[in-house]
Amino acid sequence: MGDDSEWMKLPIDQKCEHKVWKARLNGYEEALKLFKRIEDEKSPEWGKYLGLLKKFVTDSNAVAQLKGLEAALAYIENAHVAGKTSGEVVSGVVSKVFNQPKARAKELGSDICLMYMEIERAEVVQDELIKGLDNKNPKIVVTCIETLRKALSEFGSKIITLKPVVKVLPKQFESREKAVRDEAKLLAVEIYKWIRDALRPPLQGINSVQLKELEEEWVKLPTAAPKQSRFLRSQQALKAKFEQQQAAGGDEADGDKDDEPAPQVDPYELLEAVEILSKLPKDFYDKIEAKKWQERKEALEAVETLAKNPKLENGDFGDLVRALRKVIGKDANVMLVTLAAKCVAGLAAGLRKKFGTYAGHVVPTILEKFKEKKPQVVQALQEAIDAIFLTTTLQNISEDVLGVMDNKNPSIKQQASLFLARSFRHCTQATLPKSMLKAFCPAFLKQVNDSAPEVRDAAYEALGTAMKVVGEKAVNPFLADLDKLKLDKIKESADKVELPGKKGGGVGAEKKAPAAKAAPPAVAPARSSGPPKKAPAAKLGGPPKKGKPASAPSAKGKKCPETKEFVETEISIEVCEERSATVLPASCMQLLDSANWKERLASMEEFQKAVEQMDKSEMPCQALVRMLAKKPGWKETNFQVMQMKLHIVGLIAQKGSFSKTSAFVVLDGLVDKIGDVKCGGKAKEGLTATAEACSLPWTAEQVVSMVFAQKNPKNQAETLNWLANAMKEFGFAGINVKGFINNVKTALGATNPAVRTAAITLLGVMYLYMGAPLRMFFEDEKPALLKQIDDEFEKMQGQSPPTAFRGARKGGAEEDGEEADEQEENGGGAPDVMDLLPRTDISDKITQDMVDKVGDKNWKIRKEGLDEVAAVISEAKFIQPSIGELPMALKGRLNDSNKILVQQTLTILQQIAVAMGPALKQHVKNLGMPIITVLGDGKTNVRAAAMTTLQAWVEQTGMKDWLEGEDLSEELKRENPFLRQEVLGWLAEKLPAMRTVPSDLMLCVPYLYSCLEDRNGDVRKKAQDALPIFMMHLGYEKMLKATGKLKPASKEPVSALLEKARAVMPAKLAPPPGKAGAAKSVSGGAPAAKSALSKAKPKPVIDDYDDDDDDDEPEPETKTKKVVKPGAAKKGVLGKKAPVTKATAKDEEDRSGVIFILVPNGKEQRIKEEKGLKVLKWNFNTPRDEYVDQLKTQMSTCFARWLQDELFHASDFQRQVKAIGVMGERMEDELEGTVSCLDLILKWFTLRFFETNSTVLMKVLEYLKLLFPTLSRENYHLNEYEASSFIPYLILKVGESKDVVRKDVRAILTMLCKVYPASKVFPFLMDGTKSKNSKQRAECLEELGCLIENYGMNVCQPTPAKSMKEIAVHIGDRDNSVRNAALNTVLAVYNVCGDQVYKLIGNLSEKEMSMLEERVKRFAKKTPAAAPPPARQAAERERPQREHPSNPNATFMRKPAQQPQEDVPNKLKIMYRTYRIQARAQNAVREHSHPSIPKEFQLDLDMIENDHTRVSELPDLVQHKLDELLEPIMMPEPKIRSVSPHFDDLHNSTASTINFVISQVASGDINTSIQALAQIDEVLRQEDKAEAMSGHIDQFLIATFMQLRLIYNTHMADDRLDKKDIFKLYSCIIGNMLSLFSMESLAREASMGVLKDLMHGLITLMLDARVEDIEDGQQLIRSVNLLVVRVLEKSDQTNILSALLVLLQDSLTTSSGSPMFSELVMKCLWRMIRFLPETINSINLDRILLDVHNFMKVFPKEKLKQLKSDVPHRTLKTLLHTLCKLTGAKILDHMSMIENKNDSELEAHLRRVVKHSGNFSGMKSDRGTEKGQDDRMSKAKVSDILSEIFKKIGSKENTKEGLTELYEYKQKYSDADLEPFLRNTSQFFQSYVERGLRVIESEREGKGRIQPSSTVIPQHGLDSGSVPLNGEEMKPAVYYERLKILRQRQGLENNSRQAQLLQQEEGDSGPMRPITSLLSKPSVASSTDMLQSKLSQLKESRESHFQQEQSHSHSPTRCSSPSANLDDLKKRLERIKSNRQ
Repeated sequence: MGDDSEWMKLPIDQKCEHKVWKARLNGYEEALKLFKRIEDEKSPEWGKYLGLLKKFVTDSNAVAQLKGLEAALAYIENAHVAGKTSGEVVSGVVSKVFNQPKARAKELGSDICLMYMEIERAEVVQDELIKGLDNKNPKIVVTCIETLRKALSEFGSKIITLKPVVKVLPKQFESREKAVRDEAKLLAVEIYKWIRDALRPPLQGINSVQLKELEEEWVKLPTAAPKQSRFLRSQQALKAKFEQQQAAGGDEADGDKDDEPAPQVDPYELLEAVEILSKLPKDFYDKIEAKKWQERKEALEAVETLAKNPKLENGDFGDLVRALRKVIGKDANVMLVTLAAKCVAGLAAGLRKKFGTYAGHVVPTILEKFKEKKPQVVQALQEAIDAIFLTTTLQNISEDVLGVMDNKNPSIKQQASLFLARSFRHCTQATLPKSMLKAFCPAFLKQVNDSAPEVRDAAYEALGTAMKVVGEKAVNPFLADLDKLKLDKIKESADKVELPGKKGGGVGAEKKAPAAKAAPPAVAPARSSGPPKKAPAAKLGGPPKKGKPASAPSAKGKKCPETKEFVETEISIEVCEERSATVLPASCMQLLDSANWKERLASMEEFQKAVEQMDKSEMPCQALVRMLAKKPGWKETNFQVMQMKLHIVGLIAQKGSFSKTSAFVVLDGLVDKIGDVKCGGKAKEGLTATAEACSLPWTAEQVVSMVFAQKNPKNQAETLNWLANAMKEFGFAGINVKGFINNVKTALGATNPAVRTAAITLLGVMYLYMGAPLRMFFEDEKPALLKQIDDEFEKMQGQSPPTAFRGARKGGAEEDGEEADEQEENGGGAPDVMDLLPRTDISDKITQDMVDKVGDKNWKIRKEGLDEVAAVISEAKFIQPSIGELPMALKGRLNDSNKILVQQTLTILQQIAVAMGPALKQHVKNLGMPIITVLGDGKTNVRAAAMTTLQAWVEQTGMKDWLEGEDLSEELKRENPFLRQEVLGWLAEKLPAMRTVPSDLMLCVPYLYSCLEDRNGDVRKKAQDALPIFMMHLGYEKMLKATGKLKPASKEPVSALLEKARAVMPAKLAPPPGKAGAAKSVSGGAPAAKSALSKAKPKPVIDDYDDDDDDDEPEPETKTKKVVKPGAAKKGVLGKKAPVTKATAKDEEDRSGVIFILVPNGKEQRIKEEKGLKVLKWNFNTPRDEYVDQLKTQMSTCFARWLQDELFHASDFQRQVKAIGVMGERMEDELEGTVSCLDLILKWFTLRFFETNSTVLMKVLEYLKLLFPTLSRENYHLNEYEASSFIPYLILKVGESKDVVRKDVRAILTMLCKVYPASKVFPFLMDGTKSKNSKQRAECLEELGCLIENYGMNVCQPTPAKSMKEIAVHIGDRDNSVRNAALNTVLAVYNVCGDQVYKLIGNLSEKEMSMLEERVKRFAKKTPAAAPPPARQAAERERPQREHPSNPNATFMRKPAQQPQEDVPNKLKIMYRTYRIQARAQNAVREHSHPSIPKEFQLDLDMIENDHTRVSELPDLVQHKLDELLEPIMMPEPKIRSVSPHFDDLHNSTASTINFVISQVASGDINTSIQALAQIDEVLRQEDKAEAMSGHIDQFLIATFMQLRLIYNTHMADDRLDKKDIFKLYSCIIGNMLSLFSMESLAREASMGVLKDLMHGLITLMLDARVEDIEDGQQLIRSVNLLVVRVLEKSDQTNILSALLVLLQDSLTTSSGSPMFSELVMKCLWRMIRFLPETINSINLDRILLDVHNFMKVFPKEKLKQLKSDVPHRTLKTLLHTLCKLTGAKILDHMSMIENKNDSELEAHLRRVVKHSGNFSGMKSDRGTEKGQDDRMSKAKVSDILSEIFKKIGSKENTKEGLTELYEYKQKYSDADLEPFLRNTSQFFQSYVERGLRVIESEREGKGRIQPSSTVIPQHGLDSGSVPLNGEEMKPAVYYERLKILRQRQGLENNSRQAQLLQQEEGDSGPMRPITSLLSKPSVASSTDMLQSKLSQLKESRESHFQQEQSHSHSPTRCSSPSANLDDLKKRLERIKSNRQ
């Protein structure tokens, strides 16, 4: 009992899992009581037992198990969370309960299964029960079948999915166990009750005896349909009703029929698909082509046998269908045609929808074959085409059918109409829309009048069927031309039609019509892409007001002929005479054809009187005009009679109901007389009257074609003149330009000048309406003619077309208003005219080859591809919107690195805009938005081209499409000042003209507010200008509300700006008058409608910024009409609200069910099919249609129908967004369904990854961020099939251009590792690193690094060594971000496994290894070996995440949380990386613009500054002790320099301290930067401390030139800053640089890229005109000049030479750069070239030659020569020549780094140079040989150099520099002959040159000469062999310099006397070395300049000191004694003291 007492004390849940069975039994009993006691189904108590429930049912002790089953049943019945356990518990029941001998246990097990079904887990239960049927234990099988039968009997076929059950049923009949067979029989009987005969086909294969028994049982069953007796929890209302019926006495209440009958089961769905392609005879395709018909017959019979299978498995039937089509179309043997048709019918029936892809190939052939007369052939063809129709849609085959409707063969016409009649029976109002009727009805009407009776009857039947399907109202508008007799026949046919599944006749159909018509608004408003053109007509329920734009562009032009036109058939001459006799006098009739002209004239007068007095209703127009045409008719010879005739024609046309039939009678005569001198006027009047009666478009087309069929030039000219005038009177509406443009071209080429003139005049009038596009038709004409046309167009320029006054009917005003509104929303009236133009389909011409060219790596081939595209578009003139893959190709070129190609692409996009017209709208999102991105380009000309292109697009598309969606706000989100300026300016220009804007404009508001606070002044100004415009549309309140999301510091200034904007807000455009009137009538007539409208009114315009406000509005109208245009909303209020609401409610009810249908083993089956290659493997570069179709097919079985329709909605992405939203909402509730369909969901998402719609993409990512954590919580793991079909496509999006997308994808990848092993994700990411997209490569590498950090090296697959080698390859990538990412990844490996990383990565190039070592040295963790094991690290990281599940939408950390606090270098790394990205994105040379530096540079520094934990560990900034200045000066020893005690700490501190101080150099605060520079300067000036900077030089230089950029772009443009502060900052920077570049060991650490950026910054500074305006700006420029020389001398010679070459290449590539920039770079290069003899040994020639090779690739010889200046060409030649001269033929061995040397232009050039200068070899390093080399200089080169020098002397700015260069040249080449250059100049110029040379000579002799600085001189310490007094001579410069720095830091002035003293010292102690041939500024300062100097005193004194040091080291002479200088210095210090006191 001791044991018992122990477990008795335990809690219930612990008892339930105790090892003692009694304890468990007791636990189950207590649990049962507890479960019955808990009332709250959501009580937390239930959660304790969630994991134990399976143990309840699988207990090993039979007694305890029985009680456990009872407890489990109670738990499932009462617990809310029980559904989660369904899978494992039912599985346990099947395996451990159904095999028990006790009946009670089985019964409880069965009850548990049924209870799970009741709580909505039927699919899982059914799945487990079907799995149980495969168990070897027959007891289990019997019980599973019995449970399935019970479930079906109680829940019905709606809940139990019968297909999988029927599939396994035949197998049970084959069982050896009788009990199993008997139970199967009972189940078959139960199934038959529910689906009846649909069960017969699947069971045809069972034993005949068993089948007979079943048949007998089935006969006994009652005919009434069975009813569901047990209900799901969600069906409680149904349950209550059922109980009520039972209480009322059984089935009496059944008459209600409210609950829907059980759905009819399609037997096809229950069948197993048969695979037949592999069973085809091997020689089938040979036999089908055989000459003997018997062989062909054999082949077809084989197919027929296979095709008889009722259900066929999908596959590639393309070849088979093509073979059968060929037989049907070409085979002469009708028996074989019949056989082939049967085969096609069988395939179509067996494949159903899967056959749809082949329908388009077969239908035209079958229709053509209907010419066969034999009944058996026709019948087979009918069966085939009917079967095909069921696999496709009417719309898909409509073109093919319409194509044969006017065939000459009556049989084809008849069968086509009969086919349509049969097809219409399968249609509904939705699938037979008005657009289809509009296409078919004219063809039927033509056939109704056909001569063949069988054709007429078929047309009647087709029209009758259509009328029955869609109702009379819908068809009648198309039958207006028919007489009553024919209309009756159609109605008679309609009455005979029996529609499948419908009992009612035409009346019922008509009743349903209004509801159906009202339904579209519930769906249509969700569309946001473009204004719906058909919706208004559908809503009103009447005939459509607008046709297709191509045929009738405006409502006005369309409605007149459609509603008022009178149509009549042709009548015979006898009938005409009879009718005319009743209205004309008898005498008139008799004299009409009299031989006497006077009698004919009298007759005409009577005729005219009669017509004038006639009433319209009784005027027989056709009869009268036929009387006029009666002999002599239009051949009348007397002009008076003819004039009368023509006048009467006009009268009849004006007064009567004049039809086109009548018009045909008179047009010939009118055209024939139009050129007559006497009758022409009357003829024109007659034509005008005819045009008014029959519409101008029709009349014009007839008249022009008639007149050009004649050869009378007078008639032609006058017709064209009449037409030109008529267009002005009638307007241009409806004119079919295509109809007569060719005739106009003929007229332009006529020999008669009058005809040509008339044609040009007509074109002028057309130009008024059509504008510039008209000219495109005539570009091929001769230049002379084209000039005439242009002159005519120019005359019309600026004129507006006159108001039309003819052709208008009643109601015109109202329609005008509607038309104006429609036009406004479409972006103006122009597009309507554009729609008239004939357009070419160029998709065939956009070949794959062309697209590949456009995307080629070689820019020349890309250009060639773009040229081809431009040529195709130019040739086509006007194009259709289908342009193949061109959009994606052009989009790629908009971010081309070659700006010339970007501009060419923009030009092509302008071409496309003009050529495509309004249809351009569909390309706005994928091709228009990237144009906006180009507005952020750094180059002004590229931005201008982009804006021009954008305006051209908007002109065609209107603004609406640009404002919809998130795309525009995403563009504004980019912190690019250029882009923001341009976009805001563009919006401010366009928005005021819009009446309404889409709600998405609100998304731009947050970014508008950030622009208001932008650092760039231009952006702020543009944002302030745009603010009132935004407010005009959005309203002040809404915009004020949006400020609530701003930071408190920003809210107040933005609110103040909003107040200002409110005062100047422009008034909104009023709606057009027509619309306003319509609105009034609506509100007046229907109060209810008015209230509905007032509620809905604000919604169409703009949604609330905060969606919370919308929750209170229950009206479905308000929600559904959110995006509808106001016009559309108003039209929809005409009493049609109730049907809309009803439809919406029904829609919602349909959608309330489950969205995922659980198909047992569905996913496993799909995996099996894909493995067996029965379906396409989900693997593609871009998804083809067959993949999409396959996915649709797979989804159709397990997705709710409505959800699938929404997900695959063709045109409205908002539907897709909504569908994803629903999936997200129901994820928790339908988790099992989500998991069962997970593979399909993920596949659908992959399709979205290939689309450009960012709204859908963001929604997809949002869903994924919810999905993966949910799956992780459920411990679900992705299988290989799911992962491989999703992850590779997700990784594609990691390279997306939008940051927000990349961030989300990275977050998802992190979550993914929780549901799929990281080691398996790793290979996918490795594949991603092979992408062409550099962003993708970089991000994948970063992800790899994170995986290694989090999971250790085991994650590397297949092996760490192989993976690391592949990763290391990217260290040499050309993209900087990829290189950094690769280095970071290798660094992560280093942190995990230490030095072993070097073995793993294999061999790297020297450069790459040095980069890696540098990265490891700086950023590696201190003790990688001591780090915890990776597995433990991962566990530690995951723990907090599991404990605190974060919001899935939050940003996920990319790096481990435990980052070392002192890891400050990462900050600088980020800063530098950001800078490099910025530098690439913006223009390299930016002289003409002053953009702001993006905030990224500041953010990291601010973080450092605000992080007090870090700052507290760092030393304070230097505080100079100024009191020292007041104390007596102690002259320190020369070799020991005083050091601030602070710097001892600095020297001993960690590298992170130096990094921090360096990072402050780039601070946006000037004082912070100056203080940081002062600290670094203090270090640099002390040789023993300066070594601390080693390893930090690149970082320091990066921070420095970032500060230079900041000053250049921001500080200099900021008027609020004191220029003295800027000057002071400049002085500190340049002082630091001079100090740094004085130390050769440090200077040589600077890398090539950094030197390039530094040189760029310094040269840009020297060219900055604003610097010259500052006081002492000239001195600043001289100091920079000095620094540049120092950089050139002291840097690593290879790096600086390479940097200069790359900089020159960039500056020449940049078209907007200053030419001076390139010139200065070249001067630096010349200087480098000059000192090559001394430096050649230290230069890496391989690298230099590689840079030259790259330069020559970008600038081949021909291109170099095309540049404006030949200096670049000469510079390059000089460099190569010098290198060849110094190295000889050996230079050819230094081309190892160049790939494809043989193709290199460089090698050819070098070989030529070596060949020509074969006399020298090796390097001539000896100075003594220089003269000999110089003597060999070619005369041409001498001439070039001297020409350049004299050019400078002659220019005003560079004269001093030129003289200095000339002096140096003469010194170097003393024998140079200047006579030829001076000979042609004036005497004044010659004397000026001589005088200048003398001045320079005297100056230099006065100061003494120093040795050239290019000689390599040691920088550290003094030369040991120097004179002892050297140190003393240093003192004045050194200490004076320090004094100057102290004074400057304290803001004290350095007056001119001090400057003078310094000048004196410099004069005494040693000269400043002039920089003579480097810059365009004067390089030798005059004494006056020196006196005014502040900055250069400091810098140049330093320079003097270093030059003295050089001089003393290498020269035995000394210039002066230091004693005087020391005395002066002491005096100066005394003065300073006294001044301070």
